[in-house]
Amino acid sequence: MSAWTWAAASSRGTSHDKTGTRIQDAFSCWSPASSLPIVALISDGAGTASHGGEGASLVCRSLMTQARRHFSNSVELPSDADIETWFDVTRDLIGAVAMRRSLELRNFAATSVCVFSNGSRSVIAHVGDGCAVLREADSGRWIAPSWPQHGEYAATTYFVTDAESLQLRITRPEVAIEAFAVFSDGIERLALDFAALEPSHKFFDKMAAPIRASAGSGRDANLSRSLKAYLGSSTVNSRTDDDKSLVLAVLK
Repeated sequence: MSAWTWAAASSRGTSHDKTGTRIQDAFSCWSPASSLPIVALISDGAGTASHGGEGASLVCRSLMTQARRHFSNSVELPSDADIETWFDVTRDLIGAVAMRRSLELRNFAATSVCVFSNGSRSVIAHVGDGCAVLREADSGRWIAPSWPQHGEYAATTYFVTDAESLQLRITRPEVAIEAFAVFSDGIERLALDFAALEPSHKFFDKMAAPIRASAGSGRDANLSRSLKAYLGSSTVNSRTDDDKSLVLAVLK
């Protein structure tokens, strides 16, 4: 029976090292059993928000809690209505936390990229930048069904906490997949070809190879540690000073 193997890590950006501020990214990944879908989430707190990192943590915690509750009763992927409700609940949770601390919702501004997949079918729920890319099972081609979304002005995007209508994009690619990656905007320039508007096939093939070769299933702790070291390496930091988060999963 097929099962997911995955690695995940975050690394604080050098810009935050210099200012002594906490990492603004958060991630969560859960693969309960081979017969059930994997759930992978990444959230990136806004650098301009006073509590953006906490917002990212709340987004991941809330969405994962609701996803786990859903899959405790069903093997079906969530409906659009389910996902919309989960984001509404998440916004309400952050609002309650903000109110208790005499803060505004915008103080916890954070993006979100979510993937739910059983291999045969997948759902991407996306607010803001960051990206999810999928590897087609038949062709081996990497695709990005939901591209990073930037705001009206340079270096801006949309957040789960936006006061006006939530810019939630739900995508259901009609293709079977055998691998995927979810990542924050800190590695967009390494992982995406913005001229061609497609993933960097060389980057993702190289990153997924050790996971494909892993003998186990579920989270590979050793590969996750290696991934964290890579994200914090001088090679990566020479190209971005932002926080970096990446979840890579392979169905074997």
